[in-house]
Amino acid sequence: MTEVGFYHLTRTTLTDALPRLLGRTLDAGQRALVVGSDQKGLDAISTALWAQEAWLPHGGAADGDADLQPIWLSLTADPVNAARYLFLVQGAQGEGIERFERVFDLFDGTSEPAVAAARDRWRALKEAGHALAYWQQTSSGWQKKV
Repeated sequence: MTEVGFYHLTRTTLTDALPRLLGRTLDAGQRALVVGSDQKGLDAISTALWAQEAWLPHGGAADGDADLQPIWLSLTADPVNAARYLFLVQGAQGEGIERFERVFDLFDGTSEPAVAAARDRWRALKEAGHALAYWQQTSSGWQKKV
């Protein structure tokens, strides 16, 4: 089964935390698919990826060829860029996550509805037999909780 990590954002916003995780993904030689629930949110992520000191190459449906993009921003979990790592943001659902090696579910810890929805996703994925991990944001980075 797919390894799914839940990333509880408590200290920074998604647009602050996601670029760091995506940078590590590229450093590991992997491709990423970022799935959001609305285009406006994906546009904000794209802006954040452009603004990084170490710019992160990425694209989306409006940008053309997915094969050329190591990070693809999308509203669906179709790995058109041959990504093995799936990042779910904005409460997006991960249909077909078994096609991915790793899944990162990032959720806003300051929003009770977002936390409740993450708990529901956790329960459903646990029942489906996936390997789950919970990561909480701390002052020094991400800490895996058991």
